[in-house]
Amino acid sequence: MDITLLGTGAPAGLPRPGCPCAACAAAVGPEARAATSVLVDGIVLLDLTPGAALAAARAGRTLSGVMQVLLSHPHDGPALAPPAGVPAPSRAPEGQEVTLISGHRVRAVAVDRPGTGYEITGPGGRRLLYLPPGAAPAGLESAVEPYDLVLLDVCGRPDALARLRAHGAVAAATDVVAVHLGGHSGDASGPTPPPGPELHRRLAAAGARAVPDGVSLVAGHGPDSPVVPRRTLVLGGARSGKSVEAERRLAAFPEVEYAATGGTRDGDAEWAARVAVHRERRPASWRTTETCDLVPLLAADGAPPLLIDCLSLWLTDAMDRAGAWEGGDVRPRVDELVAAVRATRRTVVAVSNEVGSGVVPATPAGRLFRDELGRLNAGVAAECEQVLLVVAGQVQVLRG
Repeated sequence: MDITLLGTGAPAGLPRPGCPCAACAAAVGPEARAATSVLVDGIVLLDLTPGAALAAARAGRTLSGVMQVLLSHPHDGPALAPPAGVPAPSRAPEGQEVTLISGHRVRAVAVDRPGTGYEITGPGGRRLLYLPPGAAPAGLESAVEPYDLVLLDVCGRPDALARLRAHGAVAAATDVVAVHLGGHSGDASGPTPPPGPELHRRLAAAGARAVPDGVSLVAGHGPDSPVVPRRTLVLGGARSGKSVEAERRLAAFPEVEYAATGGTRDGDAEWAARVAVHRERRPASWRTTETCDLVPLLAADGAPPLLIDCLSLWLTDAMDRAGAWEGGDVRPRVDELVAAVRATRRTVVAVSNEVGSGVVPATPAGRLFRDELGRLNAGVAAECEQVLLVVAGQVQVLRG
């Protein structure tokens, strides 16, 4: 199947008309995107948008052979007159498969919010899944054959990609392309990162990609999926956004194990509130393990991805156990953890504080902790394929 992306943006496009935000200001050249509309083999048009005929012409395509125009949004879209010769927009009947004279088979896919998703099978058997903005598939209860190409709102609904992976609908050979890009807070698809390198970095971490408007793809012949680093260390200062970045990196993967090293503190309401905020924003499919015994977790073969938050709290516990505050040696525990990171077969994202860039601690204990954390961070970073530094919510790639 030949799939031409006439547009790849959110319903209002990117930049949104009259919007002064930074994302819209940066949406120039190939990062400017019209509302998402997809032409399949010149036969099926998914979502009729303003300027679709002109967009097709710019891409070297025509709408003259379109047999079916399908709507995915919960409403019928803007009051658009179809171009001459193009059928009126409609929806595929839910639960039924429609076969066109061209040999294409179309099936409506239930989603978890108002709207309609579509599975299209070409005459040669290649399969495409298209989901509306802000939507995830609903009713996936058994294994599904992998699709060749999936078009969905990766930025707004990374959990939709996780759900598809969990049921086998997205496999290593599936080309996952992000569409409905440019959503803002409050939109169905949610906010999108600023256009450019940051957008493409986030998508690559999820095993997905974005392409400019007008690009044609061939289902089943896409590029290799982006390589997701197996071990990542995320560094940052207080309230820098490091934990959010770490969680975001695994949001598109199912069954993540979250290793929380902070534990509980009796009578500390403020600490309990902090922990609650972290818990509430984790996907429901994640499993939380409250422990500082990280070596067995890292050694577990065949286990799901592991998120460790955070190494600085792990170090506090290790120093307590080693009696480091009274002169004991914590280095053997640190070396054991670094060796476990080196040997692990799991996908791991670890969070740690970057300290020591400002005022020298006033106490010997503070200076000791600063020095040991610096050594721990350096040791773990040496074993990771990717190292990130988060400053004021902005991610700098130090390695990978």
